[in-house]
Amino acid sequence: MSSKTSQLPSLSFENSFFETGTRFVIGIDEVGRGSIAGPVAVGVSLLDKQRDLSSWPVKLKDSKLISEKTREEIFPLVSSWVSGWAVGMATVEEIETKGIVEALSIAGSRALEQLIRDLALREAISKDGVMLILDGSHNWLGAKALGLPVTVKTKADRDCVSVACASVLAKVTRDKLMQEIHEEYPIFGLASNKGYASESHISALREHGPSPVHRVSWLTKILAR
Repeated sequence: MSSKTSQLPSLSFENSFFETGTRFVIGIDEVGRGSIAGPVAVGVSLLDKQRDLSSWPVKLKDSKLISEKTREEIFPLVSSWVSGWAVGMATVEEIETKGIVEALSIAGSRALEQLIRDLALREAISKDGVMLILDGSHNWLGAKALGLPVTVKTKADRDCVSVACASVLAKVTRDKLMQEIHEEYPIFGLASNKGYASESHISALREHGPSPVHRVSWLTKILAR
């Protein structure tokens, strides 16, 4: 298998749950965890085995492996292919006061609450079963998984269609928000760096100091130089 092929997601992991009788899978991925500005976002995407799942968007990959142009191109295709999706956010203030892991949990619970707010879907999930697939090696959702079962999988954003969908949906949604924030604080170049520590972003921080959208406690080493 080529490295290019190995980076394509499949439904192999999801099918391991579908084959045991579980009807729904929810893929979950976070975006913005390592950013020094802006919120953290968690995307969730719902797959229903009673729908045709054979033809997901051809360019779908983990959002980190495709260009911004491609992510924006496939966003409407992904959002219409899945049976449901949502993106939850946790604010800079929540990150600063509660820590990044708790902020991820908060953002994830908000996304899940939005996704399953429909009573008919909640009843179907209760009756027919669901599995949440969380990218990573640690279940940072914890008690905020709304009582739903969670399995964690390293590189799930690369390997699992459901999580790759969540990754793209979360990334494009957060990127658009960072572009809006850029209009208020243009000197930091947030439209291009999306809040990450690019060289120009760091230079602007050292010259002008942090803004209200920066995670100030994350800037100690940057501002000390």
